[in-house]
Amino acid sequence: MAHVFIEVALDLLVLVLLAYPLGGYIAKAMTGERTFMGKVVKPIEGGAYRLLRIDPSEEMGWRRYLACVLAFSAASLIVVMVLLMCQGWLPGNPNGFSGMSWDLALNTAVSFVTNTNWQAYSGETTLGWLVQAVGLGVQNFLTPAVGMAVLFALIRGFVRTKGEGLGSFWVDLIRGTLYVFLPLSLVLAICLVAGGVPESLSGTRYVTLDEPIAVDAAGDIIEGAQIDTNTGTVTVDGQTVDDASIVTQEAVPQGLAASQVAIKQLGTNGGGYFGTNSAYPLENPNAFTDFLELISILLIPAALCFAFGICVKSKKQGRALFAAMAICLVISLVIMIVNEQGGTAQLAQGGSVDLSTVGQAGGNMEGKESRFGIASSSVWAVFTTAASSGSVNCTMDSLTPMGGFVPMVLMELGEVVFGGVGSGLYGMLGFAILTVFVAGLMVGRTPEFLGKKIEPPEMRMSVLVCLATPVAILVGSGVAALVPQVAGYLGNSGAHGFSELLYNFSSAGGNNGSSFAGMLSNTTFLNVLLSLVMLFARFVPIAAVLSIAGGLSGKRMVATSAGTLSTTGPMFVFLLIFIVILVGALSFFPALALGPVAEFLGSAV
Repeated sequence: MAHVFIEVALDLLVLVLLAYPLGGYIAKAMTGERTFMGKVVKPIEGGAYRLLRIDPSEEMGWRRYLACVLAFSAASLIVVMVLLMCQGWLPGNPNGFSGMSWDLALNTAVSFVTNTNWQAYSGETTLGWLVQAVGLGVQNFLTPAVGMAVLFALIRGFVRTKGEGLGSFWVDLIRGTLYVFLPLSLVLAICLVAGGVPESLSGTRYVTLDEPIAVDAAGDIIEGAQIDTNTGTVTVDGQTVDDASIVTQEAVPQGLAASQVAIKQLGTNGGGYFGTNSAYPLENPNAFTDFLELISILLIPAALCFAFGICVKSKKQGRALFAAMAICLVISLVIMIVNEQGGTAQLAQGGSVDLSTVGQAGGNMEGKESRFGIASSSVWAVFTTAASSGSVNCTMDSLTPMGGFVPMVLMELGEVVFGGVGSGLYGMLGFAILTVFVAGLMVGRTPEFLGKKIEPPEMRMSVLVCLATPVAILVGSGVAALVPQVAGYLGNSGAHGFSELLYNFSSAGGNNGSSFAGMLSNTTFLNVLLSLVMLFARFVPIAAVLSIAGGLSGKRMVATSAGTLSTTGPMFVFLLIFIVILVGALSFFPALALGPVAEFLGSAV
């Protein structure tokens, strides 16, 4: 197993080496300083301000900033929903797909506007390239830009005094899109096209199979069939199969895949262009594209930790937050890899499955692509749920019980182990404020963070940031569990069936979007309920974070004294991790005990 951890170590090393300089670039771009992209982007930025009549010097209070966020998101939701429902009448639809039903369109629009990208449909059989690009692709740029804008509003709350304002939401939105997401996506998309990911305006193409296959009336492959293509007959053991059909061609979906895959990973969106997401051979063809997409998932969230340190003029603070997230990530990786590489007692029962790693992957290969294996699939599963990405290169439903436990917990913690673009870091800062408050109670002094006193208004809002995700997940899954027909939507019964339900609501409440599969989610009831969960989990924390930013911006800076808690040392990192885990354990242990924990204990016997 040593080679597996060497592979993981190299992934993490590359991530840090890319994230550190990118953090410096993002800090300069978002604060209006000169960057190497300025000569190209600055004229476009200025043109956008003039066209949209935006005053780049405007300073918004937190209420106006929040109103702009909500208005922009509401307008985006309406536009995307209309595009999805009217697709049948729009061009750029070479396969002639019809529009979505109102409830599926609502669910899809909400999921892309909230950076969740929950998909209760299969992209290659539902959407044409125009709606994919103009509707969903555009949101893949704008939604993470909204999260990053809110983060920088909070940063200004820490560094400004006397209520100077939090900057302009429109300026932050445009800068994030033009300076960060567009250039990085362009580079990554070119690399993905070079690796074999399609990027075309054509519809589905058909290729002739080297060996025809026979299927029955239900579309299932007939094993051991003898096929006579001249007469069109299919026989099994000499007996003719009357209802059999011979398939001689394979449908190969096309479209603007590479460009959307690039921003889906960089923006921690995760929505797949194709139904099986990054497990699909055209969306993620080989080890080269797999590595690029894997690193892209955490690249910007990790870089924002370093950008934060630069902007608040305390690089140690940025490194401390990065360390706390990285430690949680490494622990999750170890648990996941050990369990997936070891498999379960049932797999090895009677020696029917060889779990050794001599000349093969070993362990639990169920639901994993052979071109990626256990190591890459396990790392991807952790990265995608540590971030709010939700893209997958294996079937999450086929993970071992404790393997499935890890991504579920990462989402239920609020996806603050790097988390989504902007949203992960401002979520972790909510936990940091809670940590300094608890530490302040221990020593009997008013808590301080980055030179600002943390008082009751900030504490109330930080608690709201920390608890919004647990409330959304537990209430949503609880309501679903009380509805009798939901049991019929599950693909499994018992503990694993409950895990399906809990995972999918954790995914929606954690703004992740990955699915545990096995659960029929495209129903009116679940589409509406999951939409409400996604909206609550996205915008309640945003409102709380902007309220904190507004309160902090009106405070004066407090000089550091001997009694000030250091928030850059190992002790603070330990306390921060402890508070994050404590909140998650207290919130979710009863539910987890009924799902993956019960399944693990049952599989051990």
